[in-house]
Amino acid sequence: METSDVRRRVREAAERARQSAAERRRRNDEAEREYDAFLTHVATPLFRQIVNVLRAEGYPFTLFTPGGSVRLMSDRSSEDYIELTLDAAGSQPVVIGHASRSRGRRVLSSETALGSGGPVRDLTEEHVLAYVVKELEPMIER
Repeated sequence: METSDVRRRVREAAERARQSAAERRRRNDEAEREYDAFLTHVATPLFRQIVNVLRAEGYPFTLFTPGGSVRLMSDRSSEDYIELTLDAAGSQPVVIGHASRSRGRRVLSSETALGSGGPVRDLTEEHVLAYVVKELEPMIER
């Protein structure tokens, strides 16, 4: 094979890789901005409402808002929590719900993409509430 052909194809591959990386960074930056707005205007206020309802019903939970996420944690066990974060590692940034609960010595955990795994801007309070209620049931059934 000619050296010039090899060089041309390698350069083309490098250019495609640079363009792909630039597009991924742009998409992730946009998703970060949307996610920050989602946390501020949708997820955190809804989690606050859920905590208030749980406490009124006699279930001790606390809300935490560490950087870039929101977490609902049981006051009885730090292993029992529901958390939302942004996962930008894949081809499409997606909001992931993490749930963890203890059963004796075992800790069961799961991850679920909220909504249909689509853009952050498409997530609504209903998506968040449906996820939290589903994951909350095993934690409060005791």
